[in-house]
Amino acid sequence: MCREDGPPFDGARSFGLYGGKLRLVILRLKFAGEGRLGSRLGELLASTWDTLPQMGEVASPLIVPVPLHPSRRRERGFNQSELLAAGLVRALRMQSGGAALQVSKACLRRKRATPPQTGLSVAARRENLRGAFEVVNPSEVRGRTIVLVDDVMTTGATLSACARALKRAGAANIMGLTLARATPQFPDLTRVDTDNTVDGLGRDST
Repeated sequence: MCREDGPPFDGARSFGLYGGKLRLVILRLKFAGEGRLGSRLGELLASTWDTLPQMGEVASPLIVPVPLHPSRRRERGFNQSELLAAGLVRALRMQSGGAALQVSKACLRRKRATPPQTGLSVAARRENLRGAFEVVNPSEVRGRTIVLVDDVMTTGATLSACARALKRAGAANIMGLTLARATPQFPDLTRVDTDNTVDGLGRDST
């Protein structure tokens, strides 16, 4: 499907599969209020950084966490993608002896709230996010390589919606870097036993 209808981003990598302990700790981060996990999990992304296509040739990539709508951020208390990006940058700086890396938490905005993507078909996911993102300051992204950071990639609909907005604003290349990748073997709607749910409300999906 990706070969027939290529996404607007130029490459994507994930630390691991969305299953087992990685899945449970992501759910604890998002739905159990354990924001302290975000930065630690972000450090795991540093081991995947060098696998991004041509990243070694880019002098100053801009790291952009996928934004939440303000209403969702107020409900959760934080944006998990921002926490992941902070952990990533800290780990990379330690590895490279303090090399400058820039994170922009404000250049990309989610301008409308959207229903959760969980359980939607590929087409429905794309339609759900159509026009949901906009670039606030095009001069910040024009001609730059952008690394979008998010927690889970399933169909790539969220990364694609962000990438379209960024490329319309003049970004040169878009890479996606996520903590986990959901696959047919490890989908993002997998059921777990009730006593294993992570937020006390019976929810077990992202």
